[in-house]
Amino acid sequence: MPPKRVKKVMTIPINVIFGHLQKKTRVRIWLYEDTKMQLEGQIIGFDEYMNMVLDDAVEIGKKRNEVGRILLKGDSITLIQEANPVKKEQTE
Repeated sequence: MPPKRVKKVMTIPINVIFGHLQKKTRVRIWLYEDTKMQLEGQIIGFDEYMNMVLDDAVEIGKKRNEVGRILLKGDSITLIQEANPVKKEQTE
């Protein structure tokens, strides 16, 4: 019996972002220019340039700063990962 071929599946990055949008998960976004600050929020929209609209966004650095709804330019994004929800006690 000949060996079975394993198909390699490529994951398209925009599909991963769309999955976060559909599941309404909170994501943490690492920024390209400012490595000491990250953003956390829920993706509510994006485009083919990876520009994103985040809702309930929080800046995470030395302090947490709630910024609300923001538009984030795609070329400033380095990494996107699923995040744990921010609790109110952590933002105060």
